[in-house]
Amino acid sequence: MPHLTDSRLLTGVAGLDQILHGGLIPRRAYLIRGGPGSGKTTLGIHCLVAGHRSESLFITLGESEEQLRENATRSGLSMSDVDVLDVSPGQVGKTDGTYNLLESWDVEGNVIHDQILEHVRAHRPKRILIDSLSQMRYLSADTFQFRKQVLSLLRTLTGEGATVLFTSEEGADDDDQALAFLSDGVISLETTEYGRLCRISKFRGSGFEEGAHYYQLGENGVTLFPRLVPNNYFRTNNHTQMSSGIPELDALTHGGIERGTVTLLSGPTGVGKTTLGAQLLSQADPSPERAVIYNFDESASTFFTRCRQVGLPVEEMLDDGSLRFKPVEALLYHPDQFAAEVRKEVEEAGTTMVMIDSLSGYQQSMRGENLQARVHALCRYLVNMGVTVVLVNEIFSITGDQARVTEYGLSYVADNIIMLRYIELDGELRKTIGVLKKRAGSFEKALREFDITQEGLKVGRPLRGMRGLMSGVPEMIPTSSRNTP
Repeated sequence: MPHLTDSRLLTGVAGLDQILHGGLIPRRAYLIRGGPGSGKTTLGIHCLVAGHRSESLFITLGESEEQLRENATRSGLSMSDVDVLDVSPGQVGKTDGTYNLLESWDVEGNVIHDQILEHVRAHRPKRILIDSLSQMRYLSADTFQFRKQVLSLLRTLTGEGATVLFTSEEGADDDDQALAFLSDGVISLETTEYGRLCRISKFRGSGFEEGAHYYQLGENGVTLFPRLVPNNYFRTNNHTQMSSGIPELDALTHGGIERGTVTLLSGPTGVGKTTLGAQLLSQADPSPERAVIYNFDESASTFFTRCRQVGLPVEEMLDDGSLRFKPVEALLYHPDQFAAEVRKEVEEAGTTMVMIDSLSGYQQSMRGENLQARVHALCRYLVNMGVTVVLVNEIFSITGDQARVTEYGLSYVADNIIMLRYIELDGELRKTIGVLKKRAGSFEKALREFDITQEGLKVGRPLRGMRGLMSGVPEMIPTSSRNTP
């Protein structure tokens, strides 16, 4: 994972610094572009106030100083001590009220250019934000003149030792492309139907994290959630086995599942997947381990009531700090935001076991994203960090065609697959449990009866002498047809 270095300037947005591999390179010019309301100015203000505010300069070609300071305060960013230079067209050099937006660059444009340089040379700011440089285009006679003046301005400002950020309305015209060409880095802010997304499309002299990264605008300004890249993270892991607390279930898995692996619990609705997952997490030792359950499907009250009824000590674990239960409203979470939440639990709180209940609920937060890619990245990150993962997956059939493990093509992600299924036996529905896959070792091939009682989870003996168990409607094998040892 990239580390922050003294040679970089922090932007004041931790997630942005991360995807920039440590922040901005000093004494260069960076373009922040995007549509109206995308947060360009707010992001620029973050960069100004992240340094010594007395060494920061806000050059406005649009809003008044009073509006800027008020809007910054509303965004949770204080611009106290930040110098503001208002060079709005029609304001600079105005003595007799004759200037207007239709005047050429030769009249007012040169005045703006000269006043900026005069102010910078007098005050020597280290960070400069120009908002918005697009306004200068309206004062230029043509595209060539615009490019020439912008290049001159940016080179002079960076030559004076300043790091310059400038905003521009994103567009497909030649002027917008020219600004991208003249800059040392381009930060693009997009407002899409899937949420607000930030992309770095150019960063001279440095690598960066590619792709779209989700961000929010709120009371604290800009909060950016970098897209998770699993290969940036790694911890050693011994993959020791952990007991489920149920001897018969441990017999199915030949000693228990391994730490630092992904276990997929697959089954139809109501068969007991969540309860089984809670059973696995309830075995976390309070001293070395901490578990978190992210539940997309139910509230904390119903979950704890259900666990209490079957004797699972999850509330005691909550009290001693070895368990956290986090209800997640999928429609309010972007996948990047959820991954950041999980990372915080693992890297700051020391969480060693994570349960996601369920994949169907998690899918609702995708907003057009690929669930398979997101689950793959999250699970690979957790495994790289030595975390034990439990995924709860609902299949959409009760009996009959039950060979399907997951509707999302995610069985390859799992190191272990435990199937919970219904069968019809003696005119009633029964539950069964079996292991379909275990990468780290062998497992019992038989199915066992499974039940949830007031005394806890019960796993019976292997079901012998029947066929058609996977179909959900088994039948006894005639004694004469059975293989004898």
